[in-house]
Amino acid sequence: MSADYGDNRPDLSAFWMPFTANRQYKDAPRLLAEASGMYYRTVDGDEVLDGTAGLWCCNLGHAREEITQAVSRQLATLDFAPTFQMGHPLPFRLAAALSEFAPPGLDRIFFTNSGSESVDTALKMALAYHRARGEGQRVRLIGREKGYHGVGFGGISVGGLVNNRRTYLTLPGADHIAHTFDPERNAFSRGLPDHGAEKADEVERLVALHGAETIAAVIVEPVAGSAGVLPPPKGYLERLRAVCDRHGILLIFDEVITGFGRLGEPFAAQALGVTPDIMTTAKGITNGALPMGAVFAHRKVHDAIVQGPPAAIEFFHGYTYSGHPVACAAALASLEIYRRDGLFTRVKSLAGLWEDRLHALRGKPNVIDIRNIGLMGAIELSPRPDAPGARGYEVLVRALKAGLLVRATGDIIALSPPLIISEDEIGKLFEILGGVLDGVA
Repeated sequence: MSADYGDNRPDLSAFWMPFTANRQYKDAPRLLAEASGMYYRTVDGDEVLDGTAGLWCCNLGHAREEITQAVSRQLATLDFAPTFQMGHPLPFRLAAALSEFAPPGLDRIFFTNSGSESVDTALKMALAYHRARGEGQRVRLIGREKGYHGVGFGGISVGGLVNNRRTYLTLPGADHIAHTFDPERNAFSRGLPDHGAEKADEVERLVALHGAETIAAVIVEPVAGSAGVLPPPKGYLERLRAVCDRHGILLIFDEVITGFGRLGEPFAAQALGVTPDIMTTAKGITNGALPMGAVFAHRKVHDAIVQGPPAAIEFFHGYTYSGHPVACAAALASLEIYRRDGLFTRVKSLAGLWEDRLHALRGKPNVIDIRNIGLMGAIELSPRPDAPGARGYEVLVRALKAGLLVRATGDIIALSPPLIISEDEIGKLFEILGGVLDGVA
């Protein structure tokens, strides 16, 4: 990697940054200029180990030549073509390729441009499914406390993070089940925590409150990511599946973070042994190279909606860039790397070392919990009195200066490295992070 870093410091005033304390950031900006493999390089030329796969998305590492070449060829061949009442070959090829990795039956693919769009699409599918079956009164959508499902109005309505909801209107038919986070019983769990499967029965409480005949779908992240890596308790997802089946409610898994190998299988549904009716994805589908998402629908959902007169539009929904040819090219190239290099399952060979090195940080100053599953991990720090989030932010800043990119969610340090990480790089990551934790009061 090389660049003229002196010319790479832009005026910061015009860009209104997402999910960022803009004034704090612009007083002391952190700018990444290049990336290759497992590393970023800052505008000052400092090398930074990527402990977050960008933003949960660069599972294959950075600057993959295969993806670069595929995107370049596609731009020169077909830069854009509509998919409303028209088509081009790539989304059909990509959907077929994705279906080979999907859980059984989830082989009808609708393309979007982000995780947020995937979630809103899935919620619409659920409503359309029940309406097509003559149960149009099923309009309630059930999310979960601490859940994150993007920033569309559907996503924030079923999401359970208060700061994403408090300023905005939400859908009137949305409700929530309780979260599964239980630090008193499950602190420092390795993998799936032992306690909390019974919390799936929260759906029964809402059935008793609203009536099963009014509920369209329950949506959960198999592993809550943005809330700080919260693996499901043992038996929880199986119990949730059974409750939904009992009442004719669709189950949606939001796999925007867990999809594409993060847990050692193509999707968390396979790693955890529970198949939803609809599954949302994005991020790793193109390795973060271009915006894209995909919603995997079970054939029963697709076939219930796609019926009636052959000339009639069945699902009044879509995006200008659904199945964009260049994004499809990036996704097809990414899938080939996943397949060729065995990266969907490589996590299994690294998970034990990852877990051991992560939990070795127990006992470091201010660490009150550690959680892990697959190549995901979180270290929860005790908040400073009257300054929640300040300790986590300091770890983020110090880690970057020490050569490591982590993600701070309040006082939780989240980790999700590219799946290409080596054993030596796992050691380096935790050596840097351990030293940072030692220095933060």
